[in-house]
Amino acid sequence: MSAAGNGIEVEQLVREYKKGPRAVNGIDLQVAPGEIYGFLGPNGAGKSTTVHVLTTLLPPTSGTARVGGHDVVKEGPKVRSLIGVALQEAALDPLLTGRDHLRLQATLQGVPKERRKVHADELLERVGLADAGDRKVQGYSGGMKRRLDLALALVHLPRILFLDEPTTGLDPQSRTAMWEEVARLRREESVTVFLTTQYLEEADVLADRVGIIDEGKIVAEGTPAALKAEIGRPSVHAIPEHEEDREKIAGFLAQFGEPLATTRDVAVRLRAGLGLTDIVRAVDANGVRIADLELRAPTLDDVFLAKTGRTLEGAQEEAEAEQEERRA
Repeated sequence: MSAAGNGIEVEQLVREYKKGPRAVNGIDLQVAPGEIYGFLGPNGAGKSTTVHVLTTLLPPTSGTARVGGHDVVKEGPKVRSLIGVALQEAALDPLLTGRDHLRLQATLQGVPKERRKVHADELLERVGLADAGDRKVQGYSGGMKRRLDLALALVHLPRILFLDEPTTGLDPQSRTAMWEEVARLRREESVTVFLTTQYLEEADVLADRVGIIDEGKIVAEGTPAALKAEIGRPSVHAIPEHEEDREKIAGFLAQFGEPLATTRDVAVRLRAGLGLTDIVRAVDANGVRIADLELRAPTLDDVFLAKTGRTLEGAQEEAEAEQEERRA
């Protein structure tokens, strides 16, 4: 696989800050031209730092990275000419309209003057902001700002698009609209997309391949289907009828498989050959009081658990707690 054209190649990439651990700790990854690569992990895992290095906003401490065939350190201007970037924090002027932003960006990107108005109209339509294009951004919702930021990243028709948690904080409708546009870009324009996300569903729905990063290292990589197939066995999740019965139910379910670390229910990874029917029969026979019982196919969170010993949800909560401690 080559980074020439629309590809991305990273070898032993390290980014270390002066005060703190390595944010990125010797990762290797390859993204094929026209691929959607999902970079999945909790806050603080190294996702955004990786994007900042690949988009030339941060120099690597060591290792190499090539984007579109160009070294991010030695050929920064060439890299920037190929890429579009939508970071977590959109740099928008509240006093300008959405259309103003697009025309300004088109000017800065060298779009011919006669194309700027039409191009702005096309992009506003594509991201669902045609009716809001002449409103000042200060009146936009969070979802509208994220969609405008995506449009700005597409002004110069980039071959490679970096999206850093583009749907964080969006309502379900806005999130679905963003997913549809990203999928269209790959399908109709063969744009390579490097997408960081905390959302398991987002990675599962959009990504051709997924890299799961934790504490600066890639702990798993492959297609969502292949990663889940590695886990193989389904899990059973029980919600106690009474919270005080949680420990008793956990002990009961442990006879059917390996206990899983969860925060909202009691769960086990089933032993081979067992199914939900076996659990239901045992529940009825033993009079265990369970409000709800569900069989789940393996998920990307199960992959994360298998590789790190904790759930992605739990890792996210740990990261948020650490951030709160630093602020205190």
